[in-house]
Amino acid sequence: MKTYALLLRGINVGGKNKVPMAALKQILAELGFAEIRTYIASGNVVLKSDKLQGEIQNLVEAALPAAFTLDSELVKVLVLSHNQFQRVIADKPDGFGDQPDKYHSDAIFLMDVAVADAMAAFNPREGVDMIWPGNGVIYSQRLSAERTKSRLNTIMASPLYKSMTIRNWNTTVNVMDIMDSVAGGHP
Repeated sequence: MKTYALLLRGINVGGKNKVPMAALKQILAELGFAEIRTYIASGNVVLKSDKLQGEIQNLVEAALPAAFTLDSELVKVLVLSHNQFQRVIADKPDGFGDQPDKYHSDAIFLMDVAVADAMAAFNPREGVDMIWPGNGVIYSQRLSAERTKSRLNTIMASPLYKSMTIRNWNTTVNVMDIMDSVAGGHP
């Protein structure tokens, strides 16, 4: 079995699209997934499966609205292999996420949108926002003291926003740690 991370977009945000993690784990177990772990209630799941990534995505995206009251237009599932997630961590820009007291750092995971197209939708404010392209991800960093001046929130008005799911860097690293633990040397 291979280890995967599932990043659920649009659940448990602002009291909408509520998905209790215990119930989510039960549904995933019923779908045949193994060693299911969740991390915080923002839609981070690590599991093992013999299924292909596309199969996992389709199964979970179909199961969620059947089990919960959700706006299925907003809820999407991104499935990343252990190796893909490792690359997100390994390919981070130099110094990214290393100063959490000074910067808010996020990994913006892309779903069915090219990195170049997503990068074009951003309009970083000089001296406040910094963005870097990655492989299926955009690394975003905001100066904490000036975060109210950040233009990162303007991306939410873009149609491309529905093709993104954002995780702060600490969450991203913790999901990787869980993946490593579940994989047990077998990605």
